Order: sequence, then structure tokens, then C-alpha cells
Amino acid sequence: MKKDTITIDDLMDKVDSYIKDPKEREKILDAYYYAKEKHAGQYRKSGEEYIIHPLNVTLILTSIYADSVCLMAGLLHDVIEDCDVDIDEFKEKFGLTVYKIVDGVTKLGRLHFSTDNEYLVEYYKKIIVGMSEDVRVIIVKLADRLHNMRTLWATPVEKQKKKSKEVLEIFAPLAHHLGIHKIKSELEDLSLRYLKPTVFYDIADKLNKTKAERDTTVYEMQEEVTELLNEHHIPHQIKGRAKSIYSIYNKLDKGKKFSDIYDLLALRVLVDTEQDCYLALGLIHSKFRPLPKRFKDYIAMPKPNMYQSLHTTVFGIDGYLFEIQIRTYEMDEVAENGIASHWAYKENGGSNKTANLQSLTTQKLQFFKEIMELENDKMSSEDFVSSVKDEVLNNNIYVFTPKGDVFELPKGSTPLDFAYKVHSKVGETTVGAFVNGNIVPLDYELKSNDIVKINTNKSAHPSKEWLNIVKTTGARNKIKSYFSKNEKEVLVERGKEFLEKELRKRKIPLNDFYSDEKIKEVYKTLKIDNLDDLYYDIGSGKHTPNNVININYEKKEEEKPKLLKNIVKINDSASDIIVDGIDKIKVSIASCCKPVHGDDIVGYITRGNGITIHRSTCRNLASMDDRCIKVSWDDKPTNKYYSDLIIRTDTLDNKLVDITSTVSKDNVSITSIKTVNRDEYATYEMEVVVRDLEHLNKLILDLNNLPYITSVERLIS
Repeated sequence: MKKDTITIDDLMDKVDSYIKDPKEREKILDAYYYAKEKHAGQYRKSGEEYIIHPLNVTLILTSIYADSVCLMAGLLHDVIEDCDVDIDEFKEKFGLTVYKIVDGVTKLGRLHFSTDNEYLVEYYKKIIVGMSEDVRVIIVKLADRLHNMRTLWATPVEKQKKKSKEVLEIFAPLAHHLGIHKIKSELEDLSLRYLKPTVFYDIADKLNKTKAERDTTVYEMQEEVTELLNEHHIPHQIKGRAKSIYSIYNKLDKGKKFSDIYDLLALRVLVDTEQDCYLALGLIHSKFRPLPKRFKDYIAMPKPNMYQSLHTTVFGIDGYLFEIQIRTYEMDEVAENGIASHWAYKENGGSNKTANLQSLTTQKLQFFKEIMELENDKMSSEDFVSSVKDEVLNNNIYVFTPKGDVFELPKGSTPLDFAYKVHSKVGETTVGAFVNGNIVPLDYELKSNDIVKINTNKSAHPSKEWLNIVKTTGARNKIKSYFSKNEKEVLVERGKEFLEKELRKRKIPLNDFYSDEKIKEVYKTLKIDNLDDLYYDIGSGKHTPNNVININYEKKEEEKPKLLKNIVKINDSASDIIVDGIDKIKVSIASCCKPVHGDDIVGYITRGNGITIHRSTCRNLASMDDRCIKVSWDDKPTNKYYSDLIIRTDTLDNKLVDITSTVSKDNVSITSIKTVNRDEYATYEMEVVVRDLEHLNKLILDLNNLPYITSVERLIS
């Protein structure tokens, strides 16, 4: 097998063709000589000096007009992993941006990829980490993998097949979504060559046998089109377009015959302007009859990877079918080189579309942000892989706003997905949707080319039912975030209420408690930053109001009990409590956790106030370990017990009648009930009287069975 013979001069010749700044050129050379020094004495399995690999990777990057930073990263992409490198020296010499790209590529290189779910999900997570800041990480990795595929002949057959499968299932789809056709096409062809060599060489042989005939036919058609466009004074260039072996294989695999693959005969017409694209199309259609349903306008509606072109299939000379693509030179550059070429436009001073291209680049980077959101959404490995494949690597649908803006969504998406894709605020205030002028339900399944209009109302809010409607992870995360944020607001308000109630009870002035000196001491002790954090911790039960107040204020004397010794066991039947070692002592139920008969309990001893009974899980016991005593319930209770419940719903409708009716059916008394939140959905706080824990648990179960109730919890104040 022939080895690569590329030199630094070959690389710099290509660099000089589009990077004109001498300082940038010098940086690229510095990167090369640094890499050459660090890789000295290292060799690849194919036999070359190791430096040949980064040289080839960087040459691939120049073929898609990557910027100088990307080229430097290409030359240096293996030095951190394979060489003795001082990281601080590296950053100082080449800059933080180059380091981050190389570090991202290095992280990917440390993984042993597999297409099994367990490893595939880890692979995607590493991609997310590596790409969170700079898309050039994956561009360098794609170039690295392409050169490895070119030299895959030097590895064992089993490894050839494993690597080829990875490329087809992981790397080629990513290259496609970045719009890098050159790399995608070669990766696919090389993978097929190792996975199915017989099929690959059979297609290659058929192409070679028909090459002379096809070349003659294409040349004659090219002459006809050239003459037609020249007659109408449209400057242009025409190329014959080779069909990739892998794309032919896909068509054959779907049952087509080799002779029926009509786009083996293909032309690409390049013109100066969009207007010329449509003029050329009209002229070609006027002379050559188009094949019905084969025209596609990707100029008016670009693909999500920014590809733009007109596609048509016509009956050409001698009745042969020709696939013809018509695009501007700039569109051709983006179609071939993808997202990486946009830096090249910027470096070359730009064109009248530079700003637009930069905007499209920003849109494309959203693709990776959405993958990142998948990691934040807790799910199993299988669900994660499924989400990535459904939302990122599969064919999606394209729908329009009434103004003609196009949005890409996964198949199965609903108007709610579309609304959240437009803007979070649009999603949150959605009240209805029109598709193609007709009213549709929010769970309507959108199709490509649908025109979607969202009706909003400023006072509207999301419903938790939407989580069952949306398809996209992005929309689901935004809905969850909305409810999480609002639930936090409820807990903050409750925490403030509990704290200030206790301050009033202990006759501590609010302005004294909130004084700068004392509140800073609270923050420092609890390791928090602000009042909202304090209220949230109290509202959620992490800290009790008394524990917070006691940071700056002495506990009352009666709250400082002493250990009792030589205790004798008696039965205090009047209180349903069996107390170890206390004779005729007052027993009361703690108001903070309100235990009921059947709860695990602990007694807390205080001077003058007897024993207070707490649930064993009560956070107030954290600082009372040496002041507690063993207690238990009598087998035959005679009393009833209070308990506080928080009831959350997914509706704004008043459901008090239903709730109280359910409570009544369970023979439970309600002592108080109030609405604590109605901003987004109704939340109620209720105090009930029950016989025991079994009685209380049945009530909670029955309330949870009501369709609009999302949760019922016991409160610890």
C-alpha cells in the first residue's frame, strides 16, 4: 500500500492559497515545528514518521478552508496525549483557544468507541463536553478520523470493521450535520470498502466499465447546457458530478437496479447570483423536459446544515435522465466545506453574505447546545441514545412561520415544540395553534412544509400535561425548568413565613434579626449567599426557623434540658405514649413535625415542659442527640392526631370541593385549608385530624388518585 509523502511545503502551499496574513502563516509553521519536535522518534503502524499523520489531518482541514486556529490544532492534536508536554508552556505558546480545541480532541481520543448503547452514550457525552465551547473540536476529530480511515489497511481486519462501523454510525452523520460533504462522502466510501469489500469493488467495477460511455454522454450534455446559457449571457461554470459509491450502495440496498440509478449522470452548474440560478433553471427546463416531482428548491428553503442549491432531474440527450444542481459559487463552497468554511469567509474579508453566514453558523451551533441539554435531562442510557438519534441524527421535518422563516424539528413534533423552538416565552404563553390556516390541537403532529401560527396570551402559563405532548428534549426541559422555578418560589415564600412567625413568637424584632452583622453571620454559618437561599432552605425543611434564629440568639433556658439518670419505665396511657424511665411526666406532640400514631418517634426532654414527641426523621433532632429518650406508642391508641399536608395540582381551577369531598369520604376531619399559590397552578395547604399513620396514608393515596393532583406531601414546619 502506498504511504503518504506529504511535506510541510505541500501543506503551506495550500495554506497560502487562502490565508494571506503572514502572522497567521508564521503561527502555523510554529505549530508544525513544535509538533515535529515532540513527535520525533514516533512511528505509525503504517510505517511513516508520526508527524505525517498531523500533516495529513491539517491538509484535510485546508481542503475545507478551516481557519488558522483550526489548522494549528490539527498539527498539534496528538501532542498532549502522546508527548511530554508542559501544559502551561503550550497555552502560552499557542493560546488558550488552540489548547481547548486540542484538549477536546484529546478527550475524544481517550475513549474506546463502541456502537453498543452503553459506550455510545458515553461517546456522545464526551462529544458534548468537547464541543461545549468550540465546534472546531469535532471538525479536527473528523479530519483525524478520515486520515485514519485512509491508512486503515495497516490494522487487523477485525479492527478495520469495528472502526468502519463507528464511522458510519457516528462520524459520518456528524459530518453531514456540519455540512462537510467532502469528509462525509469519503468517510462513507472508505467504511463500505472495509465493511463490505465485495459490494464496494463490485460497484466500483461497474462504474469503471460504464465510465467511458457516461463521460461521453455527460460531456455532450454539458456542451448543450453551456451553449444554452451562453446564448442568454449567463456567466457560469459546469462540472460533472461523481456519485459516491456509498450512495449507490444505499440505492441498490433499497432494491434499485444499477441501470435505474439515473443520477449517475449528473451536472453541477455554478453561477454568480441567486437570480442567475433561477434564470438558468428556467432555460434548462425550457429545453429539457423536467421529471415530475424531482425539483427541490434548497435556496429558498436551505437545509439545516446551511446547504443551498436548486435540484432538478431532466430528460437530457438521447433520453438519458440527468440530475442537475444549480447554485452560486459561494453556495458551492458552503455545500462542500460546511461550517468550517465560514471562518475562511471571515478571514478573506467576507462578502455580501458574510454576516448571513455567521448568523447561520450561530444557528447551527444550537444543534450542539441541544445535545448538551440531553445530558442535563436525567434519563437511562437507552433513552439518551434514542433521543440523540431521534433529534440529532435522523431526518427531521421543516416547518414555516407565517412570515416564511423555516424551523427544523424531529419527526412527531407538535405545535408546542414549534412554539418553544421560536422562543421560550412563546412556548410558555401558548393557548392555541393554526396549521395551514386551520385550528389544530396542541398535540397535533406536524409535517414538513406545514405553516404554523401560534396564538399566545400574556396571562397564560404551561401545564404539566404538556410534558406528555412535546417531542423535543429542549421543550421538555424548558417546561420542567418553569415548574421547578415556580415551585422554588412557593418554598421561598413559605420559608419566609415560617421564619418571621417564629421571630414574632420569640419577640425578636425583624430589623434586629436582619441587621447586616447578624444576617452575614447566618449566611456564613449556613454557607449560603442570600435571603432567598435562606428562605428556600427553611421552606424545604433543610433548616428549621429555630436553628437559624439560634445562630445569633441564645436558646431559652427551658430549651436546655439536662440528661436524666436512673430512669424507671412506666406507662402513661392517657397520652398513647410509652416513655422509658419517666414517672408521671407531661407528654406533648411536637408542632414542627406532628407525629401520628404509627410513626417512628423520639422523645425530647425539656425542663418544665416534660417530653415533646418528634418524628425520628425531624430535622430539629439533629442538634439534640444527647437530650433524647426512647419512647414508643401504646398498642391501643385513644387519641387523634393533627397532620399538615401540601397538595399540588396541575390546574388553576378551584378544586377545593373535590378535595374536601375525598377527605370526608375517608372520615378525616379538616381543621384548616388554604390556597398558598395560584400563579401557575393551584397549591393547597391543609391540616387534618387522623387516627393513625395507616389512616393518614390512605388519605394521601386517595388524594393522589385524583387526576389533577401531582403530589401530596406531609409538611415539617
